[in-house]
Formats: sequence, C-alpha cells, structure tokens
Amino acid sequence: MKRTLAYLLIGIVFGITMLKSEAASWFRIYEMFKFESFHMYGIIGTALLFGLITKQLIKRYKVKSFYGEAIQFPPKQKTVARYIIGGIIFGLGWALAGACPGPMFTLIGAGFLPVIVLIVAALLGTFVYGLLKDKLPH
Repeated sequence: MKRTLAYLLIGIVFGITMLKSEAASWFRIYEMFKFESFHMYGIIGTALLFGLITKQLIKRYKVKSFYGEAIQFPPKQKTVARYIIGGIIFGLGWALAGACPGPMFTLIGAGFLPVIVLIVAALLGTFVYGLLKDKLPH
C-alpha cells in the first residue's frame, strides 16, 4: 500500500509540475516546433540534466528500487539509425498530437477530455507495435 501511495504522490507532483510549467500546453509545444521560444527546450534540458545527475547518484550509491531490487542500466546499443528513426517517429507524433505521453494524462486531469482520443491512439499504437515488434529491425 505504501508503494502505491508513493507512486500516486509522484504522479500527482509530476502532473502539477507539467501543468504549472506549461509543458502540457499545446501552444508551448507548437512554439517549440516552430523554434519561436526557448521555454520547452529549457524544460527538456533541465529534465535531461536532472536525469543525468540522478542516474549517476543511483550508480554511485547503489540505490535500490521500491521493491528492494538493485537498479541496473543495461549497456547501450551502438546502432544510431534506430534512435534517429525512433526520434523522428516520436517527434512527428508529438508534433501532430500536440502532446507527449506524460502531459496527455495531465491534460485529462486538467479537464481537457478530447485528449482521451490521443491516449486511445497511443495505446492502439503500442498494441500494434507489440504485434509487429518481432518483424521490425531493432
């Protein structure tokens, strides 16, 4: 029960942060893709820096998960093409939808119910990927 509450609290804090920082704003995402504002690049850069520092702290202090298991980071694969293709697909979806997966749930919580269509489409895309993953180059 404690873990569930911890995850719920983390999700609530994440949602509030996304909403208050305007990272869930379609207008801010639109500005970013038109290179008109630094706002979203600043948020993404801050998240990247925070992630790098956190990863190093996890490695250095051998932090364990909520379940008491060691957190491991598998070695990266050297194929650049998969990251480029995946990034392009993700970026196109993000640009077309006006939201990436994290803020989509935040937007529902903020009362923007049409985002449910995006979530259904994302789930459908995930399902289709699951069906095709053995046939795709990895």
